[in-house]
Amino acid sequence: MNILLLGSGGREDALAWRLRQSPSCETLLAAPGNPGIARWADCVAIDPTDREAVVALARAHEIGLVVVGPEAPLVAGVADACRTAGIPVFGPSAAAAALEGSKGFTKDLCRREAIPTADYVRVEGVDEALHALHRFSLPVVIKADGLAAGKGVTVAATRAEAEQAVREAEGGPLVIEEFLDGEEASLFALCDGETVVALASAQDHKRVGEGDTGPNTGGMGAYSPAPVLSPELEVRAMQEIVEPTVRAMAAAGTPFSGVLYAGLMLTAGGPKLIEYNVRFGDPECEAIMPRLEGDVAELLLAVATGRLADAQPVTLSDEVTMTVVMAADGYPGTPRRGSPIDGIDTAEQVPGVTVFHAGTARHGSGALLSAGGRVLAVTARADTLANAKARAYRAIDQIDFPDGFCRRDIGWRELARAEA
Repeated sequence: MNILLLGSGGREDALAWRLRQSPSCETLLAAPGNPGIARWADCVAIDPTDREAVVALARAHEIGLVVVGPEAPLVAGVADACRTAGIPVFGPSAAAAALEGSKGFTKDLCRREAIPTADYVRVEGVDEALHALHRFSLPVVIKADGLAAGKGVTVAATRAEAEQAVREAEGGPLVIEEFLDGEEASLFALCDGETVVALASAQDHKRVGEGDTGPNTGGMGAYSPAPVLSPELEVRAMQEIVEPTVRAMAAAGTPFSGVLYAGLMLTAGGPKLIEYNVRFGDPECEAIMPRLEGDVAELLLAVATGRLADAQPVTLSDEVTMTVVMAADGYPGTPRRGSPIDGIDTAEQVPGVTVFHAGTARHGSGALLSAGGRVLAVTARADTLANAKARAYRAIDQIDFPDGFCRRDIGWRELARAEA
């Protein structure tokens, strides 16, 4: 079949790389794509949030499956437009995408369905938010209610930090919630509106600095699987969090179809939901895709067409994967753009390594330049996490990107446990 992939980041490069390997994939288009994605797909310069343009492109190329990578097209209703046009699409409706598009929506759903999550309050203005802060002990978590590209969260250790975060939101809707103590892990599940199956686990590193310090980012690295999410805890998370959510969405007339990404806090009382994303995480996707076996395009089509219950079971490689993000100086603030990058071909000569492009562009002369905050996602596969880490950093050392940086401690918690 012909497949259209929407998006232009590292997640989409990993999806394109994996879809291109699927026996059922005849041709692959990407909109708008990036220089890395162009290795696997024909890139078309359209706005992926433009519903009419996406449908027209899909019809013109007889697309049998649209795969939506980022959240913005989903919230904009691109999946709805494709379904109305009779085009199978992997990704939820705009109504179901509210699970990510509004943190308040998800928190209210959790309260109604008794899904374990942090206590919270929704607020609209600065004065209301400042007053609500007194309900919570420190640390306290302040979240922008809408989409924030993974960076709209402040964990405030002092009242002054909390009040500053509220004022910086400039009156926008917020969710203020209690701080959950534990370790974070990510669980990805496939849903076709009714059937839901666990896909894979991962653990990412949101803080920009080593030792998980500094401001939150969209993610500085990840590894899969996440052993801290044991098989027993994964079953609990599916039964207590993911499955009740899918049932509630279906009962509300807004069935969820696509990949549901549950960000979990593993507390002393069991897993609790931090938040949902309605698409593959980034950089978790770059770590998960190399572990998926079989015809991934056919699997996503089964989700899109409501046939997940009859699809071949999800199978994962026994290999461990690690993704390390190379970001541009200044990230997560104002990243330096336009810096030359070289050595990717040499880096990919390290066994088990693929370098996914997250924020790159081609100069008119063909030179590869940085064009975003997170620029490259260096992913390595190996038999152990320690070996995957060694391969990933060996590859990074082959890349000439003077204005870039990375964390050198991705996977540090799990590696410390393995050495204990």
